[in-house]
Amino acid sequence: MSETISGGHLVAKALKAEGVDVIYTLCGGHIIDIYDGCVDEGIEVIDVRHEQVAAHAADGYARITGKPGCAVVTAGPGTTDAVTGVANAFRAESPMLLIGGQGALSQHKMGSLQDLPHVDMMTPITKFAATVPSTERVADIVSMAFRECYHGAPGPSFLEIPRDVLDAKVPLEKARIPEPGRYRASTRQQGDPEAVERLADLLAHAEKPCVLLGSQVWTCRATDAAIDFVRALNVPAYMNGSGRGTLPPGDPHHFQLSRRYAFTEADLIIIVGTPFDFRMGYGKRLSPTATVVQIDLDYRTVGKNRDIDLGIVGDAGLILAAAAQAASGRIGDAAAKRKAWLDELRAVETAAYDKRLPRQHSGARPIDPYRLVHEINEFLTEDTIYIGDGGDIVTFSGQVVQPKSPGHWMDPGPLGTLGVGMAFAMAAKQARPDKEVLCLFGDGAFSLTGWDFETMVRFDLPFIGVIGNNSSMNQIRYGQAAKYGQDRARVGNTLGDIRYGEFAKLLGGHGEEVRDPAEIRPALERARESGKPSLINVWVDPEVYAPGTMNQTMYK
Repeated sequence: MSETISGGHLVAKALKAEGVDVIYTLCGGHIIDIYDGCVDEGIEVIDVRHEQVAAHAADGYARITGKPGCAVVTAGPGTTDAVTGVANAFRAESPMLLIGGQGALSQHKMGSLQDLPHVDMMTPITKFAATVPSTERVADIVSMAFRECYHGAPGPSFLEIPRDVLDAKVPLEKARIPEPGRYRASTRQQGDPEAVERLADLLAHAEKPCVLLGSQVWTCRATDAAIDFVRALNVPAYMNGSGRGTLPPGDPHHFQLSRRYAFTEADLIIIVGTPFDFRMGYGKRLSPTATVVQIDLDYRTVGKNRDIDLGIVGDAGLILAAAAQAASGRIGDAAAKRKAWLDELRAVETAAYDKRLPRQHSGARPIDPYRLVHEINEFLTEDTIYIGDGGDIVTFSGQVVQPKSPGHWMDPGPLGTLGVGMAFAMAAKQARPDKEVLCLFGDGAFSLTGWDFETMVRFDLPFIGVIGNNSSMNQIRYGQAAKYGQDRARVGNTLGDIRYGEFAKLLGGHGEEVRDPAEIRPALERARESGKPSLINVWVDPEVYAPGTMNQTMYK
């Protein structure tokens, strides 16, 4: 008799071929044969308490490792629970595969348990969504979904696999099982050579250039090329999203607080791997007289919302390296002459820092959020992965917290999803157990997915959790007060005074309550030394708001 194999085992073989070594899941009868296959293939199964967390963890795993993440959920509500995580990955350009269960094909349109039109629902928020029609095609279509994750800018794919397709066994020789390394090509594109030459000319003649290094710098693992680019051509660099940490704090080309000034005064602005979305004021925050260059993996992003002078589609690292090499032979002493421009920006940077410094050292009670994020920034090491999950409190941290290494900053991305923190911490610690993981939560954000703190305890994934607790959804509260007055400022946005440190202890972790700013650093140290998942509940002033919140920049 010929050897047979089930659909679930074919899924596991396809995941193994892609280099996936863990799946995030919440169990359901439709999908358990995948677990059986994962056990045989040596793929770890991490089961969480909510499917949103599984999808966010797959997203986080992809960001940390550069490999695609995978979440496996059951049909119906299992899949709909994961929609938010897939949507977040879609906007953040994160390659992950969500596998959802489905009723048996033999029960199609009969009203089987948890039957929903998953593919129709997932199509608008994925790069690829399909039903697997037969057991023989399972591994083939899984590999197809992974290919689609990397078409242009990365993103998520979705597959639903009917229960009878997954459970059935077919002769091994009849199943198409793509071999590792033989079903995907390199997606690295250097960009149009003529456009790269034009960029080199612009760099050679610019007096006041600047570059914004966005998330695609990390997606493309272009850190070294970006560093060589800014140093060789003496260009001041700003970083956002996953691009934070490309240059370490204190580097002479690392700038943060003078970005608005630079975008107003520069004669050449190079935007790398960042769309002109709300974070960039849809492109309106750039000087109308500056020459603007946009580099992106996705052709559709280039020139969207704002006209540009030059667009280059391709891999950020290859393009920056080629431009630097082309410009080096024609730049002459122009790079050295930019010292005055860098000094000008450094003066603006220093003035902004000095103005804010008293707040960062504030001894006020309740605690000033600037003091909290300052203490966190001082606490970070070169091996600390920082995660921000919240509204107002994370807006504070974006001004102050500076990761010390590339790939050590994680935030939801442009969808602005609350609740990613626990899942990102889970994925980061599982994928990189050698790294310290610190996550700053807003109390509203934590409460969305906080029960998966127990998952961290169960799988022994220690991390340092900090909650900036103001018992409010404060970013929304400020907008309501400004729009409708103080008497209606607390409608639908006020939370209970929850002692989350006690919650951590209840679930088997380390927990503390902090009300004195002088106790923040000692509490952080104790959490580090505990070797457990931890929550430090820091009571911050609910009447203090981040500048971005007060300007309501997210809506402009």
